[in-house]
Amino acid sequence: MARTPLRSDLIEQITARVLDRRLAAGARVNEVHLARELGVSRTPLREALIGLADRGLLVSAPGRGFLVPPFDPDEARRLYPLVAELEALALRWTSPVELAGLPDALDAVAGEMALADGSALSALDDRWHALLLSRCPNPHLLRLIEQTKPLLKRYESAYFARRGHAGESIEEHRRIAAALREGDLTAACSVLVANWVKALAYLGKDER
Repeated sequence: MARTPLRSDLIEQITARVLDRRLAAGARVNEVHLARELGVSRTPLREALIGLADRGLLVSAPGRGFLVPPFDPDEARRLYPLVAELEALALRWTSPVELAGLPDALDAVAGEMALADGSALSALDDRWHALLLSRCPNPHLLRLIEQTKPLLKRYESAYFARRGHAGESIEEHRRIAAALREGDLTAACSVLVANWVKALAYLGKDER
């Protein structure tokens, strides 16, 4: 007998559908169809949907079930600077010795990013940022970043889906690695925050 997916598995699968827009922004979640598609009963599915609503990735609407929130420029303007500052804080929490071991690996991922586009580029960008924060010893801060990023990734996926070039962003990734190699944490954090804020500016141009 095939096992029923755990709640965390369901949350991950539904999140993926929101981020790649199989569950479109502004659409109502059809629980019957989704339960059939995922091979689960309505009870564990609803538990997962409630969990995603608690995290802000879905909205629970009385009488209408669960909705995927529409894209909101104000939300994007709140999220990008927040994640930027949280990631910079995670770097500051990391010891210089741990940071010194990251630049070569960060450059290697940035090299892969230069050859990718679309969803592959987005996945590599996720990998680069995960690596950047991988030595941070503060689990509470990392958990906060992990919980916040899916909200931002809805916008990020649209950004990577529409833009055919990301050379400037990749160059900034390399500058962050170079600053860490030189032991200049202040410069690394400054470029990191600027990179996130610049992505928001580009997304705004695409939305208009």
